[in-house]
Amino acid sequence: MANIGRLLASRVAGQLVRNVATNQQQQQANLLRFYSSAPKAYEFIKAELAGEKKNVAVITLNRPKALNALCNGLVAEISDALDRYEADDSIGAIVITGSEKAFAAGADIKEMQPNTYAKCINTDFLANWTRVAKAQKPVIAAVNGYALGGGCELAMMCDIIYAGDKARFGQPEIALGTIPGAGGSQRTTRAMGKSKAMEMCLTGNMITAEEAERSGLVSKVFPADKLVEEAVKLGEKISTFSPLIVRLCKEAVNASYEMSLNEGLRFERRHFHATFSTKDRLEGMTAFVEKRAPKFSNE
Repeated sequence: MANIGRLLASRVAGQLVRNVATNQQQQQANLLRFYSSAPKAYEFIKAELAGEKKNVAVITLNRPKALNALCNGLVAEISDALDRYEADDSIGAIVITGSEKAFAAGADIKEMQPNTYAKCINTDFLANWTRVAKAQKPVIAAVNGYALGGGCELAMMCDIIYAGDKARFGQPEIALGTIPGAGGSQRTTRAMGKSKAMEMCLTGNMITAEEAERSGLVSKVFPADKLVEEAVKLGEKISTFSPLIVRLCKEAVNASYEMSLNEGLRFERRHFHATFSTKDRLEGMTAFVEKRAPKFSNE
């Protein structure tokens, strides 16, 4: 009987240990989820969640006295916020915006002015400014006011640009004795064509939101006070779809910048074929046939 008692006691103790371990694991998981979405204090940006389901992240550039000029610290904080939001499965899309006066009036010239050619080469200056373009989740630029130089380049790194009706876009680097360095000469050409891009880069002239929309740089134009709201709505709609399929679709569209038409068509077709290995493709088509809303699982 004593042996049976010791055996039972051992089993009870073992179960208690397993329960404690399970509880600790659950607490750690809850803590991880908390920190992945908890607000973080930044110096140069604001980061918060928006939308009815809080599934759209909004990053607001916040250097009002400098018209949101892009300094190294601000760019680093954008990268940090993107890292956090991309690690959070509850976030389906990200909006980057500024103030009604300025999305970003350019790079911080005071910070940049002392640079030398050797320093630029040795530090690969501006190479770390491309984090937005590398984001796997959809990123929407909500541009009010000035988007000039680095600000215009930042907007073009995003997947979709919505503009307020008073927005102004430009690449004025020529007036400073330099040229665009974060994609301005390349992305404007792909978005608007050679003639428009060349005029913008060689004159430094600004274009209006309406001109930017007509030229293909901007997707839609809204009243300034409705802009962020509309961008969040767009993010909410994108968030209703399978994150896995959204990622594949984004890769296919981005591939068109890098490939010939035939290569791009082949890339697209293979990604299309790949969706047939996913649960979400099966669920989406099954839901359509059954005339019901799909329930995507990101698998």
